[in-house]
Amino acid sequence: MPQDTYSHGHHRSVVNAHATRTAEDSAAYLLPHLSAGMRMLDVGCGPGSITVDLAALVAPGQITGLDRSEEVLAQARQLAAERGADNTEFTPGNVYDLEFADDTFDVVHAHQVLQHLTDPVAALHEMRRVTRPGGIVAVRDADYRAMSWFPLVPELDEWMETYQRIARGNRAEPDAGRRLVSWALEAGFTEVEASSSNWLYATEERRRWHAGAWSQRVLHSAFADQALDLGLSREDLQRIADGWLRWGEAQDGWFLMPSGELLARA
Repeated sequence: MPQDTYSHGHHRSVVNAHATRTAEDSAAYLLPHLSAGMRMLDVGCGPGSITVDLAALVAPGQITGLDRSEEVLAQARQLAAERGADNTEFTPGNVYDLEFADDTFDVVHAHQVLQHLTDPVAALHEMRRVTRPGGIVAVRDADYRAMSWFPLVPELDEWMETYQRIARGNRAEPDAGRRLVSWALEAGFTEVEASSSNWLYATEERRRWHAGAWSQRVLHSAFADQALDLGLSREDLQRIADGWLRWGEAQDGWFLMPSGELLARA
């Protein structure tokens, strides 16, 4: 079974950013295909903000959130309790070896997961196994090289190159979005529907939030540890973090983060 390294890690700067995601801004391509009573699996659910949103759409159907980290699963359970999402359960697990019978779920969903795996095709094959015939495997992943920003802050170029080196050093694929169709076909899917959508940071509030989140991740998350292993110094990381903050203060600042999306019929 492949041994994967999660390039982002679970520092609070990462988990807090993930906890802001919603089904509307992260899974809109899937929402028209959901209905009450469905049984769902959310692979790589993290702190559960998307999972709990999806739970409301399939209730009284059940949704299971799965993640490798017990720490984030505890946060997900707390959120579900606060929101009264009693049709949720959260469990640790491995996408390469899902502990569910064949044909268990109507929908299997994975948001920003495949990009971190050493064998995304094997993961898709396993996700397909636990999806009932005619059900949906839904995946969405960012494409880092397709990201664009303005003004052209040199430190953001350095951030991108460093992130690419980190991810590829972990035998992962940071430009996953453009590869989703290829991976799904290799996994045996024959009916796939591709789309894409963006996160845009171009208002003062969203720019400052995005810049602040990444400046902290550069300094304190697994990104920092792995960058240091690559030979960057603490001074380099501070300079990149300061570049993020400088971009965030630009009144004409723009950061576009595209993701590929795929609905694949089992």
